[in-house]
Amino acid sequence: MISQGNNDLILEVNNLTKHFPISNGIFCRTKNYLKAVDGVSFNIRKGETLGIVGESGCGKSTMARVILRLIEPNGGKVIFDEKNIYNMSKDDIRSLRKDMQIIFQDPFASLNPRMKVRELIEEPLMFHRIGSKGERINKVNRLIQMVGLDEYHLKKYPHEFSGGQRQRISIARALITNPKFVVCDEPVSALDVSIQSQIINLLKDLQKEFALTYMFISHDLSVVKHISDRVGVMYLGKIVELASKDELFNNPKHPYTKALLSAIPVPDPEFLRERIILKGDTPNPIDLPKGCRFSSRCPYKMDICTIEEPELIDDRNEHYVSCHLKLSK
Repeated sequence: MISQGNNDLILEVNNLTKHFPISNGIFCRTKNYLKAVDGVSFNIRKGETLGIVGESGCGKSTMARVILRLIEPNGGKVIFDEKNIYNMSKDDIRSLRKDMQIIFQDPFASLNPRMKVRELIEEPLMFHRIGSKGERINKVNRLIQMVGLDEYHLKKYPHEFSGGQRQRISIARALITNPKFVVCDEPVSALDVSIQSQIINLLKDLQKEFALTYMFISHDLSVVKHISDRVGVMYLGKIVELASKDELFNNPKHPYTKALLSAIPVPDPEFLRERIILKGDTPNPIDLPKGCRFSSRCPYKMDICTIEEPELIDDRNEHYVSCHLKLSK
């Protein structure tokens, strides 16, 4: 269990679980479950950026949607701003939406192609009945400039923009209600490398301007290192390591984290880094192995790894790791 002082926390996630039923037969009976998120716990402090990394399919995006209650959980608890969001009614959740927003991976799919940019950005204000018409216009005009676009862009449709410009529009739409917490679900993975740095720097500038808290999801470790304060590593629905950015990149303790970091390209051709090649395939999330779910690919596997699942514990200095190798020392 991860514990921190509650005074500076904006989000507390405790034993969060989401299992999708697998049906079979003419009666659609549940045959098994896909364990997308399986007992995840962590906290996020106000004003920080928590990066979440891991392979595709490890449950990063599903976890984010469950935290925002876009998908209902099977178990666990999420405390946002000292309120348990799973105990809230639908009306209370609708009111809470303005404080919890999300920036999706594909900006084109997340924007209504039939609406002009001004309508897209202003819509959340109208939904939550924030401000008069004049106040909404002024707020939209100000925010569109803050994300690097001009007022004349407000008269256009999403298809008239590049990918980077569409993501700027999505960011403006997410921030128009002055949220406290924003999930960035791989917001730069669909963009050209030259545009990615612009969007990342924009997100950092806006975080300072609006005192935002981010959960930044990505599979690109270089991007996560640039923007995050702390980093959590996910593997098959579990967080296997969680630490400050510098601590995790300089002193990784889980074998999976070490393998991920060894794959980061190094710009210096004379620098030689040991590349850790994981053997075997990723286990089926519908039929997970007993014990540690990384044991089938781990070069340090012990007998206990195939019997007992390790807990996520503080190795020291809030560096959490889920590994029997660390527990045995």
